[in-house]
Amino acid sequence: MKTALALPAKRDDRWEQAAQIGAEQAVVHPHMSDLDNGRRGDTPWEFDELLRMKEGFDQAGLEVGVIEGGTPLTDTTRLGLPGRDEEIDRFCEFVQMLGRLDIPVLCYSWMTHFWWLRTTDTYPTRGGAWTTAYEHETMQRGPRPDIPNITEEDLWETLEYFLKRVVPVAEEADVRLSMHPDDPPLSPIRGVPRIMTSVEAYDRLLDLVQSPANSVNFCQGNFVAMGADIPETIRNFGNEISFVHFRDIDGDAENLVETWQDDGQTDMVEAVEAYHDIGFEGPARPDHVPTMTGEKQETAGYEMRGRLFAVGYMRGLIDSVYR
Repeated sequence: MKTALALPAKRDDRWEQAAQIGAEQAVVHPHMSDLDNGRRGDTPWEFDELLRMKEGFDQAGLEVGVIEGGTPLTDTTRLGLPGRDEEIDRFCEFVQMLGRLDIPVLCYSWMTHFWWLRTTDTYPTRGGAWTTAYEHETMQRGPRPDIPNITEEDLWETLEYFLKRVVPVAEEADVRLSMHPDDPPLSPIRGVPRIMTSVEAYDRLLDLVQSPANSVNFCQGNFVAMGADIPETIRNFGNEISFVHFRDIDGDAENLVETWQDDGQTDMVEAVEAYHDIGFEGPARPDHVPTMTGEKQETAGYEMRGRLFAVGYMRGLIDSVYR
């Protein structure tokens, strides 16, 4: 496993901190990139911009292992609206650019309207750190968004349409498309259907277009919320896992609290043993860490001190298990 950190596209102290603690790869992420010159998470990069970013990471001693966001993929495609063919064409061009730059993984999701949802980002956890939590009953009190009426089957149809267009391009470019689970894995939320909510849904995803380019972003916290046995599910997916979010929770999909990586309900040693058993050598990054005393919480779950702790914890597990 290669330890990775979500980092901004523009160099700052976090690049050096990541290299100093021994992280091997950078995951260029929308939560980080939102802070760069007003860039939105769904604003795609141009080739020369990607090239300069990759060269900068190389000079800092970090590989760009994953692009997570910043892709030309919106609800136009997910909802099958007019203009989706043109958007899918731009997505294919983006995948080809990543292939030319040897960036091996592109993480995406099929969550429409909502991204990851929480009802609080100041839930107290170990030592008084703040973490995020979700309570479904509270979330459901909000209004239904003003979007077209769609069903889960509609989303499966638009996903299949997308994959049949994009996967052959990704195969040729040697780029793996890595599907992120819905977070939390529930459907519907405020009347909006979601489909990546179970292990069975991932089996269906992989059957839609069978290819190494059609792969799994194994976001552990979400699979815990689905009720999955984490080591067993890792072994079942095997080499269909292209990217790992190393995180944990207490609770379930309807009532969850994010935890420190060493303080949740998952046996993380067994999880790493399962990654070892399947021969996983891809990127794994800590996700959704608590905010520690003295941090500003500009982006809940992504402050730096907790992520530095998490990488150290991951490196210890990886060294002991893989050795």
